[in-house]
This record gives sequence, C-alpha cells and structure tokens, in this order.
Amino acid sequence: MSELLDHLMQEASVWQGRRAASQHLSVEATGHPELDRSLGDSGWPRGALSECLLAHEGIGELQLALPLMRRVTERGQMVFWVNPPHTPYAPELNRQGVGLDQVVVVRTEDDGDLLWTLENCLRSPVTGLVMAWPGRLTARAIRRLQLAAESGDNVCLLFRAEKEAMQSSPAALRLKASPVSDTALHLDILKRRGGWPGQSCAIRLGDRTGLPEATAAESVVAGPWQGAGA
Repeated sequence: MSELLDHLMQEASVWQGRRAASQHLSVEATGHPELDRSLGDSGWPRGALSECLLAHEGIGELQLALPLMRRVTERGQMVFWVNPPHTPYAPELNRQGVGLDQVVVVRTEDDGDLLWTLENCLRSPVTGLVMAWPGRLTARAIRRLQLAAESGDNVCLLFRAEKEAMQSSPAALRLKASPVSDTALHLDILKRRGGWPGQSCAIRLGDRTGLPEATAAESVVAGPWQGAGA
C-alpha cells in the first residue's frame, strides 16, 4: 500500500497541497517567464490535456503557443491545428520562426471525426504539439482525449469557450484568458496538476522571446484571414 501511494504521489495523481509535485511532471516551458513562474517554474504538461478558456477568439491566445510551436518545429516534430476558426496565415508564422513544413491544418466533418483525428494525432510519435478548437465536448469525450494524451509524450492545447469552466475536466492544466489591452493578456490558473490553482499573471503580446530582433512581430497571425469566420 505504501509503495502504491508513493508511486501515485510521484506521478502527481494525489493532491499534496503546497507540496507541489511539479518536479515529477514531464513539461515543456511555455516560453513566457511570467506564466512559467505562476505554474511553479513549470510549463505545459506533456502527455496530458491543457485547456485555454476564452471569452471570445482573437484576443491573442495563439501567442501562448508561439514559443512552443517554434521549438517543436525546430526539433522536426509536427504541429497539428485541428478545426482552427481561421486559416493560419503562413507568411506570418514563417516570419515568427515556425517551420511550415511541420504544420498541418485538419478540418473535421463531425464530432466522431473530430475525436478520431485528435486521438490519432495525440498518439502519433511524430507529434510535438496538438492545438484544437473542439467546441462543446462531453465529459466522456474529454476522458477519451485524456487517455489518448497519456499515451503520447506531446502537448495538447484545447481552446474552448470561457463558459466551459463550469464543466469538470480531467485536464492537467486549465487557464482562463482575458484581454488586458491590445498588448497584454491576463491569465487565471483555474487548475494545475500537482499544485494549488488560483495564481494569475499577465503576458505581453508580441513576445520576442527566442526571436532575433529583426524578425520579432506584434502578432502571431495577421490577416488576410481566409476560411470560416473570416
């Protein structure tokens, strides 16, 4: 029994209050120092779901994933965009240092197709990052995605509506994002595995972390938008 409890605590499956077990988690630095500090000097959990809950799209939420997108494509791994509300603007992503050969945009036809696509992306050994805009998900669907995420050693970011904060979720990390201004985004940590929630921070949009001065830009994806919702 003692060995089982020790194992669960090492895997951060048991709530330990302020004795955060983040040192045992496999994580990817977010690339935003303020957010990493708020997460206990941690980052995006690997092999688990992370949710970014938004009042509405287009508030700068893609800035959260930009540093990781750069690192993942530099490693030669794939970045999957599943059902993004707009078509990514390739020239701007390229200018930001994201390798376009490693970026794949997937459009699904229905909920069943969406779950199948996400599960296969999450389980694939070539995947480094999955970003998805799934809309409404049932608790059963989220559990399925969490199981798929656990089988892969990558990061999964689900961009969902703020109202979904009321729904319970097995996600390891839940953030609520709201705009402070045109140049800053406020983040509230609603849940984080292995530590207390309730922290908050602000990140500056147009973060130049890891970019040469000459290629730094104010936006991750700047028009012209194409596709649904343009």
